[in-house]
Amino acid sequence: MRSPKLAALELRRFGRGKLPRAALAALLLLPLLYGALYLWSFWDPYGRLDKIPVALVNDDKGARAAGKKVAAGDDITEGLRDSKTFEWHEVSAAQARAGVEDGTYYLSLTMPADFSERVVSSAGDTPETGALQVRTNDANNYIVGQISRTVFSEVRSAASTNASRSFLDRIFISFSDIHDATKKAAKGADRLKGGIGKAEKGSKDLANGLKDAKKGSSELAGGIKRLDKGAGDLEDGSKQVSEGTQLLADKVNGVDRQVRPFLKDNKKAIGDTARLVADSAKGIRHNLDVLVKTAPTAAKGAHAGADALDGVYTARCETLPLPDTACPDLKKAKVAADDVAKIADDLNVLIADDHGDLDTLDRHLATLQRQSEALAERAPTLDQDVATAVSKINALNKGAGRVAKGARQLHTGLGTAKTGSADLDTGVGKLKTGAGELSGGMFKLADGSGELAGGLHDGVKQIPDYDKKDRDQRTDVMSDPVQLASQSLHKAPNYGTGFAPYFIPLSLWVGAMVAYMLIQPLNRRALAAGASAWRIALAGWLPVAAIGVLQVAALMSVLHWALGLQMVRAAGTVGFLFLVTACFAAIVQWLNARFGAAGRILVLAVLMLQLTSAGGTYPVQTSPGFFNAIHPFLPMTYVVEALRRLISGGGLGPVWQACAVLAAFTAGALALTALSARGKQVWTLDRLHPELSL
Repeated sequence: MRSPKLAALELRRFGRGKLPRAALAALLLLPLLYGALYLWSFWDPYGRLDKIPVALVNDDKGARAAGKKVAAGDDITEGLRDSKTFEWHEVSAAQARAGVEDGTYYLSLTMPADFSERVVSSAGDTPETGALQVRTNDANNYIVGQISRTVFSEVRSAASTNASRSFLDRIFISFSDIHDATKKAAKGADRLKGGIGKAEKGSKDLANGLKDAKKGSSELAGGIKRLDKGAGDLEDGSKQVSEGTQLLADKVNGVDRQVRPFLKDNKKAIGDTARLVADSAKGIRHNLDVLVKTAPTAAKGAHAGADALDGVYTARCETLPLPDTACPDLKKAKVAADDVAKIADDLNVLIADDHGDLDTLDRHLATLQRQSEALAERAPTLDQDVATAVSKINALNKGAGRVAKGARQLHTGLGTAKTGSADLDTGVGKLKTGAGELSGGMFKLADGSGELAGGLHDGVKQIPDYDKKDRDQRTDVMSDPVQLASQSLHKAPNYGTGFAPYFIPLSLWVGAMVAYMLIQPLNRRALAAGASAWRIALAGWLPVAAIGVLQVAALMSVLHWALGLQMVRAAGTVGFLFLVTACFAAIVQWLNARFGAAGRILVLAVLMLQLTSAGGTYPVQTSPGFFNAIHPFLPMTYVVEALRRLISGGGLGPVWQACAVLAAFTAGALALTALSARGKQVWTLDRLHPELSL
């Protein structure tokens, strides 16, 4: 009997009762449990994120910037509500914390109280980074936490862009302000250039004037030096004069205290005596010859009279207990007599001098006469004249003291002036040098101010002056200078489409695995009849392969018509899956045929190895080295890669490679099954009484 007929007989066995038919129907629909239901359960999870409850806490108190109120927290809150990214619940911070802890909310997003202040601080002296606070709880759901990190990264990026726009807009406004200010500065620099030109001329005149000033300051220093020397001499001389007048004043005042009372009390006697002397001098002048002869006698008589008056005065005024009332007159007379005696003596000496000259004597007598007459005339007011003279001497003394003090101060001041004039001369010299340097510097400054004015005019041309349209355009670019120009080649429209290449072969492998739980991998009738090994292998493989074709048709119909799976190459996908189910049926058949009951466990183990090494979810490069090592040697690796190209599009190279690999696996598995069939044609005690039966 041929293999197709044996396969048909095997399949016909399922139509003999309700239970076999139900089992066949379940076998045909089994891949839907793995393929359709799995894909349906997370066909588009990102499209239903608005069903996930998330706590939103807006504690932002707002801020003011450039006179305007900024409420970054309110803006973000409104944007999140409009985006419908999650099911947002606006609650307090305490409610959010408790909700994330007990699972009411999967996560929370908090705008702190100082969020707006930190956002607008970029334009202040102490810029700070605003922080959005996210709290997750992986004990509630790990995947939601991963999704939230991506979503909130976009939220943070949008908030940063808005903050940057505000900051950059102020910068561009500042450019316009700088442009206007620089324009004004350029005009000011033009005026500065003119002023510096005048200043340069003035500095030149100043330098020339300081040359003359230096000459004058040198002469001034020399003159003050000479004045200082003269002031020193004047100080010494005035000091000596002051000391002399002070000595004179002291003596005069001392004598005045003694003489003036006497002069006041004896002015009549002094006057009489003076007249007597004057008369005597006059008489002597007329009687010089007689005087020469009588001078000695007169001298003796004068002495005798003076001695007599002295004796009388002594006896009556000094010896007696009670002096005579005439004592004052006697004293005056005694004094006068003494004076006469002295004069007589002087005259006698004069006459007796061998070298004397009567003419000279006459002149002296004339002088004595005049003086005596004058004394007689002044005698009544002599004490007042002495007081006047003393007063004038004291005034002279005070004036001499002031002169000495002034001379000392003058000398001191001139000493200071001498030092100052020397310093002035040195300073003027430095000023002269500095004025020369200033003149040179002003010349350079004039050139520099011209360059400054020119540079500012050039700067005005280079500093941009943006209008609102240009400012908005540039703010948009600079606030988000790098945009992600995302271009997905052969993009999968949803999550389910992306994972279909992984779950479809999984479901077909499970379908083959369950099919060989109901269908014998090796036809027992053929084995008993001694049919060829190849015919036995094909007879056991064809029924499952036929069922696999029906499974593919059912699965792909549901995925396409019920779930909306769109395939770039639909016919190619279905045809390729026919090859896949044939290959999987051959491999599962061989494992069951070769290893019996243990083969069913091996089928499950091979499925696990393929699922973990096929790279159906994450790239296989992210898996441990063991899975990378077995990755190239398992058929599902090539099936997943080929289905991606067939469903989403792309080059067909991996498809042709997968077809070759699957054909090789199919042929190899059938050959191994044939070898197993040949071995099964020999009956042993183990086959008759197996240790394990499933």
